[in-house]
Amino acid sequence: MSNRQNTTDVILIGAGIMSATLGSLLKELVPDWEITVYERLAKAGEESSNEWNNAGTGHASLCELNYTVQKPDGSVDISKAVKVNEEFQVSRQFWSYLVNSKLIRNPRDFIASVPHMSFVHGEKDVTFLKKRFEAMSNNPLFQGMEFSDDPAKLAQWIPLMMQDRSANGPIAATRIESGTDVNFGALTRIMFDHLKSKNVGIKFKYNVDDITRTSDGLWELKVRNIDNGTVERQRAKFVFIGGGGGSLHLLQKSGIPEGKGIGGFPVSGLFMVCQNPDIVAKHHAKVYGQAPVGAPPMSVPHLDTRVIDNKESLLFGPFAGFSPKFLKTGSMFDLITSVKPHNLVTMMAAGVKNMSLTTYLIKQVMQSKEQRMEALREFIPNAKSEDWDLLVAGQRVQIIKDTAAGKGTLQFGTEVISAADGSIAALLGASPGASTAVSVMLEVIQKCFPQHVEAWEPKLKEMIPSYGVKLLSKPELIREIHSSTAQALGLNSEPPLVERTAEEVKMG
Repeated sequence: MSNRQNTTDVILIGAGIMSATLGSLLKELVPDWEITVYERLAKAGEESSNEWNNAGTGHASLCELNYTVQKPDGSVDISKAVKVNEEFQVSRQFWSYLVNSKLIRNPRDFIASVPHMSFVHGEKDVTFLKKRFEAMSNNPLFQGMEFSDDPAKLAQWIPLMMQDRSANGPIAATRIESGTDVNFGALTRIMFDHLKSKNVGIKFKYNVDDITRTSDGLWELKVRNIDNGTVERQRAKFVFIGGGGGSLHLLQKSGIPEGKGIGGFPVSGLFMVCQNPDIVAKHHAKVYGQAPVGAPPMSVPHLDTRVIDNKESLLFGPFAGFSPKFLKTGSMFDLITSVKPHNLVTMMAAGVKNMSLTTYLIKQVMQSKEQRMEALREFIPNAKSEDWDLLVAGQRVQIIKDTAAGKGTLQFGTEVISAADGSIAALLGASPGASTAVSVMLEVIQKCFPQHVEAWEPKLKEMIPSYGVKLLSKPELIREIHSSTAQALGLNSEPPLVERTAEEVKMG
């Protein structure tokens, strides 16, 4: 790519984990490309990527019950869990490459070993969890998972949760030691520090007001300095819109047909946080339960050990809420201004379809602290209100689009929207987002730079040894990746894979 005055090769909008990841990948693939980053806040990783705006779960489907669905015949479909786990393995490989290349000095600054667990009570959910365990423990990606319905064993795993628990009905849990807690805010800042050292221009407190296509096929951004109001215009050959909830408005401004008909539904979140060292010391795990009836999948309750700045705390939630803002630092008019003639019918259909969800969110907003404490006591029976504080988490915007399921379907997950010519791409959606950032940004690269992918493949395979390979087709590669990434990142190494014949796997 050639360089011209006021023209850069790549512009990244938003200084979160997605832009940090794409920028880091591109700088390794083509070091001579010019990259400029615009961020409306004063620092990197301050919105959705911030460590206090998300739960920090390294989403590998080890504990998230909403990634495994029970089918009508009673069997458990783990296909989504497999997909998410494989994507997290890709992230681990790239992070390990950055550590081994000395581009990240100390992995403990952003990642720690924390067991991942699922916890259920009641006969129906215990039966489901056992079937889920049987399906997953036979899969090479989930080796090392344990199941127990023995209260004495559970007291060893989760003493804080078992203390003073009444014995009314069956309970059960699964546990896998290879889970992680990830400080995505710290990781984002580390990656941007590295990019800055590679002469990437990072401009904080700049808002992108408009995006237009020029006659010569470039993209021109109207960018405003938030401090003094001055406006500059910057052109680029490729633009990535990684502005979290703010991406939808910018995608709409680009005018690309691929962005038509898409809407957004904002969901806010709250967590309860405990930093009492006596209580924190009694729990070391991320424990996920079942979502309440009517709750969105992102509202699965969980009690998490968090490791931030080498200090442990406990996080419980999320409690869903509703705000019309698309960003935590956004505007109360974000939702209404996202409604356009091309997505009006889609948004109206979504409104009709999701009245029960809206009612649920409103009820969540109206909860008192004591009502939230009652939800926490499902996990910690003797939890005391004075030990827990309320924390407002990040804002998430779920995608609304017309699908085979009908008009105005609410989508959960992330999606890359790109122009036909690959000159601009936007990332929409939410969880498991940050955990799968490397896979998502590889998708951006493949969609937007197809002419370069073949030449880049050797470097991509150096950074991500499993690039282009379905891990389940090569169990020996899974073992190798688990071991090498655990060593590079300073994590608990996964137990060795159990060698099984196809017949043994079939029989369980």
